[in-house]
Amino acid sequence: MPHQPSAEPMIAARDLRKSFTGRDGTVVEAVKGIDIEVRRGEAFGFLGPNGAGKSSTMRMIAAVSPVSGGELRILGMDPAEHGPAIRSRLGVCPQEDTLDNELNVFDNLYIYGRYFGIAKREVRERAEELLEFVQLTEKRTAKVEDLSGGMKRRLTIARSLINRPDILLLDEPTTGLDPQARHVLWDRLFRLKQQGVTLVITTHYMDEAEQLCDRLVVMDRGVIAAEGSPLDLIREYSTREVAELRFPVGDHDATAEKIADLGERVEVLPDRLLVYGDDGERVLDQIHERGLRPVATLVRRSTLEDVFLRLTGRTLVD
Repeated sequence: MPHQPSAEPMIAARDLRKSFTGRDGTVVEAVKGIDIEVRRGEAFGFLGPNGAGKSSTMRMIAAVSPVSGGELRILGMDPAEHGPAIRSRLGVCPQEDTLDNELNVFDNLYIYGRYFGIAKREVRERAEELLEFVQLTEKRTAKVEDLSGGMKRRLTIARSLINRPDILLLDEPTTGLDPQARHVLWDRLFRLKQQGVTLVITTHYMDEAEQLCDRLVVMDRGVIAAEGSPLDLIREYSTREVAELRFPVGDHDATAEKIADLGERVEVLPDRLLVYGDDGERVLDQIHERGLRPVATLVRRSTLEDVFLRLTGRTLVD
């Protein structure tokens, strides 16, 4: 049966802050007082564009970057006092692969496991289990440099699981992967969640957040703009459908004024108009009834990107 999250928080933050001093001596506040709570056995996401504060938050949770202000507890412990104890129970999959290119696939797992003090026999068994789990058994003697991007990401995740962590931190886990490789990785992460591993994921891909996360926070410029399940956020901040309309370059602002009454709201983007409503096909019919001829049209369901646009006026890829 699927693992059910308990009420005990694995991560709890209150008014959490992170500041840096820039090269010019000015103080940059990357995280501006956020409250989060991650429950045991759930997949929790940080959604937002680059620079939103996601990675800074993850580094504090990983107990490798000191908290500038507020309170943070990981597994009930203060990272300032119990950093090594916390890190021993975490698995970390960084945004960039940090695999050892001098070692083969199996040895990347074996030697990393020995860093944790795991006995030789146990770490061998664990490495074999993980290679099977991430579907790399046939590549066990291959050099890292001969692996595809998707295989490297799977090996990085396998390595992060060698110590059987209570929490797995994944920073932009599928950036740069092709669609097939992303779906394979999503499947492995879903299986981990079913086994009871708590997942904390940062991403700027709205489809990834919708697929993987039980709950998430939408971050922008160091603050939390909204929190909830993907479905609840879409229901609260968007409409059922969106009609996307492309007109000749330079026509979007003027056209938006002509169709402002056709939806609950109209967003003007550099390359298209978005008309929000419950019946996108009806919007298209009304557009044509007014004699307007878009270059291209698309009707789709609302996504978390629409939520982000509503909350911040920015797309996730800005």
